[in-house]
Amino acid sequence: MRRLLVAAFAASFTGGFATHPEKIQSASVSTIQYNNFVCYQLVMEADRISSRTNERYHSLKKTADNDEVQMGVGLILLWPTLFFLEGGDGPEAQEYARLRGERE
Repeated sequence: MRRLLVAAFAASFTGGFATHPEKIQSASVSTIQYNNFVCYQLVMEADRISSRTNERYHSLKKTADNDEVQMGVGLILLWPTLFFLEGGDGPEAQEYARLRGERE
């Protein structure tokens, strides 16, 4: 019975944590959308993408760091609090991967 509880406990936490942005792979993005851009338009678009990528990076890093802190505190003090971790990779992580692909 105890092994079953430990296995269920461990399984409930897998995949519930936010991925650090450094570990998110760039998405493949078509370059067709940039075919008719002139030089200054490409520079402006690169600046926009860089700015948005940095915003997403910091947001995802904060979420991942918060998950790590909650996990540490939860394991040491109150393991039931681990059920309320907010992490996971959502739309922000997908947008970050797309933006990295566009930037590359």
